[in-house]
Amino acid sequence: MQLGDSVTWEAIHFGVKQKLTAKIIEMAAPHTFTDVMVRGAFHSFTHIHEFTESNGGTIMKDTFEYTAPFGVLGKIADKLFLKRYMKNFIISRASELKKIAETDMRMHL
Repeated sequence: MQLGDSVTWEAIHFGVKQKLTAKIIEMAAPHTFTDVMVRGAFHSFTHIHEFTESNGGTIMKDTFEYTAPFGVLGKIADKLFLKRYMKNFIISRASELKKIAETDMRMHL
């Protein structure tokens, strides 16, 4: 990935197929990059990815800043369930990335 690149993700959330297109707006490889939603369900969405070395490994930190769609209804949804859903989604995603990163890919060649 490079500064200015865009990526489109497709997933099912809350039983609805959704697409989100994000653009890389900041890049300081290999330590950090930031992407923002340019098309998708949220009113706004910024994702900051940070990577730091630690004890021979890597610590990954994800920071999400988002505004739910639908104004006041979105704010209510965020308090009732969306914030918790997003936190669980990020934890699950980080766990999957950890498994992939720690797999010896040479086994699969």
